[in-house]
Amino acid sequence: MDTQLILDYLTDLSTNNNREWYHANKDAFKKANAEFESLLGALILEIGTFDSSILQNNPKDLTFKIVRDTRFSHDKSPYNPAFRAHISSKGKLPVPVGYYLMVKPGDQSFLGGGLFADMFKDATSMVRDYITGNGPELEQIIHAPEFEKHFTLQGTALKKVPAGYDKEHPQAEYLKYKSWYIEYPVKDSELSDASAFIKKAAGLFCLMKPFNDYLNKALSKFEMPKR
Repeated sequence: MDTQLILDYLTDLSTNNNREWYHANKDAFKKANAEFESLLGALILEIGTFDSSILQNNPKDLTFKIVRDTRFSHDKSPYNPAFRAHISSKGKLPVPVGYYLMVKPGDQSFLGGGLFADMFKDATSMVRDYITGNGPELEQIIHAPEFEKHFTLQGTALKKVPAGYDKEHPQAEYLKYKSWYIEYPVKDSELSDASAFIKKAAGLFCLMKPFNDYLNKALSKFEMPKR
């Protein structure tokens, strides 16, 4: 798989972020996208060595469109010059949580895990409720030496503990969160050797797994809203 081809295409798209260029270079997009799907396929196999629940996925079902919804954005650029994918037991749905990959030139790529989607109030409530009864387990996961060496818990958060939850709870700080996720930055140079990158990415995703498992236990009864 040619990761440099992916970066080169996305760099060109970033410089020429308009519909005319995109459609004139549709073949270049198809080639870069095929390389990204190949990268995902290899990554799925590596992740499958410690999490077999994701092995049934087809790479092309895990990717997100590069077309942007600009209706409510000040930035009217029609495309997001990045290839993105979420790998979980149910594909690219935000729940159950899984392993997130974004490839974006300019050292903006990253690996992610956890719950990014804070628009689902039911999911947020489920995680908060789970933390109230299983707070020490979360502390143990996110403060494990290898975890802390690579990740820091992030997420959209309220200024105060929400109503209905104990302000004096030992994990009150985490009850303020509306989303709970982690990220690991990836430099362009780290993508140059695809095989080495896949090994490293899988290793980092393996470190994320206990965190994802914790959230997925909290979200076991979550159902995606019907449109």
